[in-house]
Amino acid sequence: MRLLRLWPDESHFDFMRFRHLTFPLSAAISVATVVLFLTMGLNFGIDFKGGTLVELQAKSGQADVASVRHTANGFGFGESEVQELGGQGNILVRFPLQPGEQGQTAVMNKAHAAFDADYEFRRTETVGPRVSGELVQSGTLGVVLSVVAVFLYLWFRFERELALGAIVGTLHDIVLTVGIFIITRIEFNMTSIAAILTIVGYSLNETVVVFDRTRELMRRYKSIPVVELLNLSINSTMSRTVMTSISTALSLAALVLFGGEAIRGFAVVMLCGVVICTYSAIFVSTPVLIYLGLQLSGARSAAGRAGVPQPAE
Repeated sequence: MRLLRLWPDESHFDFMRFRHLTFPLSAAISVATVVLFLTMGLNFGIDFKGGTLVELQAKSGQADVASVRHTANGFGFGESEVQELGGQGNILVRFPLQPGEQGQTAVMNKAHAAFDADYEFRRTETVGPRVSGELVQSGTLGVVLSVVAVFLYLWFRFERELALGAIVGTLHDIVLTVGIFIITRIEFNMTSIAAILTIVGYSLNETVVVFDRTRELMRRYKSIPVVELLNLSINSTMSRTVMTSISTALSLAALVLFGGEAIRGFAVVMLCGVVICTYSAIFVSTPVLIYLGLQLSGARSAAGRAGVPQPAE
């Protein structure tokens, strides 16, 4: 039985020729993301900016999102966020943070007075400024420590040029993922932290697969041009890359379409992240090795330190 192949086994496609286009493109997008981050910022959710969250269930089974939004905004507490959860009459309402406990109590009193007749209050959460500040600090620290741990792993996992290439690719993927949050205005909350860490892991997986093959070919071929060797590395792993990316993207697309509002933001970011990581492993992490001055002799010294037998010249 012939196995399914989404990429030819004996492909010799020249990926490296696109580096003169992809490098400026990625650099421009990264710079634009930083500028947007400094000017627009992220759309922080209740986890990070505080406030009151209320989940309502329509007693009739049909929720009127527009009417609830209009009513909530008329309370005078600022602009509220209202979104439908699935198609069963569930609504999620987020009220902005109010000063003091009396402010939060006033929010709930007006919400009950306005919605008790037609909706059942299924869940209520209030996050104060102290708690939200702690969540911001903990989330930022978690991301930073995780990224540092990944960088340390890459540094000891590969030779210097390969490690630097993998680090550049990982940073690129993180920046572009943050750009997705900024452009789409998807709410940035604790689930978003999980999405970023998952994308870092996916990026690491894609890069390690290609770079492992690169190091293997470096030990096998001693005089092949670096550009040709990198093309060979990508082509030889492309079938696996395409299969993994497509299967993951299909699963995430199903979550985007049928998973409901509660996880749609997470699924959208993850779907974009898969595309970014696949693009990065092929057109950013690998081509950057050319500019880092990858030397084919470097693999032999590293392999010797690891006790790997050297092939004969």
